[in-house]
Amino acid sequence: MTDNIGIVIPARHQSTRLPGKPLINLAGKSMIQRTWEKCVKALPEELVYVATDSELVASHVSNFGGRFIMTSCQCLTGTDRIAEANKKLNFDLVINVQGDEPIIDPEDIKIVINFAQNNPGNVVCAISKVDNEEDFRSATIPKVAKSLSNDLLYMSRAPIPGSKDGGFHSAYKQICIYAFPKKALDFFSKIQEKTPFEYTEDIEILRFIEQGVGVKLVEVSGKSIAVDVESDIQRVLRIIKKDER
Repeated sequence: MTDNIGIVIPARHQSTRLPGKPLINLAGKSMIQRTWEKCVKALPEELVYVATDSELVASHVSNFGGRFIMTSCQCLTGTDRIAEANKKLNFDLVINVQGDEPIIDPEDIKIVINFAQNNPGNVVCAISKVDNEEDFRSATIPKVAKSLSNDLLYMSRAPIPGSKDGGFHSAYKQICIYAFPKKALDFFSKIQEKTPFEYTEDIEILRFIEQGVGVKLVEVSGKSIAVDVESDIQRVLRIIKKDER
């Protein structure tokens, strides 16, 4: 168990699907600020950093009182950005909360932290049950195939597990909270290109699996919506406005 833990939030301004995504206004606050505010309810502010290659994002984070660390614009994925940032931060355990998770539950972050501390040396990924067929069929939500001992077998944007009748029966989905030991991040960053399934699926956690590094899974509430496309913004706004009434 280590006490040298920090949260790093990767935030790329030039998102392919939603350019300028970290700065999107969500009912008066930017997406990155709302994500940061959730994270500082899980760990103290001085242990939470935004990792970005954008001066605009960095300036914005500084203006609302957050800490940032600059990374290169050459990072292949958010995890590569986290790995680069941690070469300066030097946390023994990095909790990665994606910057497009403005309604993430801080209690879910704490669950991942506690699980990672009790399973030292392991890469950890959060999951939750899929409760509707729309999410099961959605190409923007990675679905999870797991072993009986809660190890990651595979992750896909396709509806898995499939069934003989083609229907939706039960499934799990990825929640974008990860725990990375320093050694795992160093290993990840040394691989200078995306692995085949990682590239095809556009799911970076698969790089570990394809390189023979196991990933432990921990179930959380899943009270979150990752903002990946325009329609996700409206879903998130409805929840924010309801919660803030």
